[in-house]
Amino acid sequence: MGAVYSLTLRQLSGRWRLVIMTVLAALPVVFTAVVVRDSTAPFIEEFETIVLGTMLVGTISPLIVVAIASVAFGNEVEDSTLANLTLAPIPRWQIVLPKLAASVTVALPFILVSALVTSWLAFNHDVLATWAVTVGALAGLLMYASVFVWLGLVTRHAMAAGLLYIVLWEGFFSGYVSGIRFLSIRYYSIALMHGLDPRRFVAQPNVGLGAAVVVAVAVCVLFAFLSTRRLRRMDVP
Repeated sequence: MGAVYSLTLRQLSGRWRLVIMTVLAALPVVFTAVVVRDSTAPFIEEFETIVLGTMLVGTISPLIVVAIASVAFGNEVEDSTLANLTLAPIPRWQIVLPKLAASVTVALPFILVSALVTSWLAFNHDVLATWAVTVGALAGLLMYASVFVWLGLVTRHAMAAGLLYIVLWEGFFSGYVSGIRFLSIRYYSIALMHGLDPRRFVAQPNVGLGAAVVVAVAVCVLFAFLSTRRLRRMDVP
């Protein structure tokens, strides 16, 4: 498992990919720094909806994760070298988990710093609010990574499919169709933020903290299982 993890880290740590992720992660921070200095800044409810809910959790985080996790297996699938991994006499989950762990490792610093600094600036150094927003964003990272690693095994066009998912499902349908939000990763990330700090996101309906935690764990376990099952059953060239 260690060898697969190290190999994947090297594959996912390309210079241009890291530069793009740095720019994306900086956007909420820069926007927040400008907003807090503006005397006409929006109310906190509007800030939470626009910057934290839509920009950070609904757009920036999934874009960073899809750029990494969707190609965790993509290099092997594209180059037809996946057989080099699957021929090894090890269980398939010992291939999937290091791939998933490497994806999370690469994306984590960007999302962590972005969520931490954004909330620290926005809520005037409020520790509880910063903690809640950061934990919610990191839970979203784990869920998105699980989904996009699986997507990379299902299709050769995982990046494009992931972008469609972010724009249409997380961005459009979950925002305008009420029932869809219960199948939205963004919704449960925000529910975690609200559960850890009840002052946050009070203007929208949220499930309880316990339910949000259960769903987050269930999503990660389910898609790790589906990735393992897919790797076990797919025709490897």
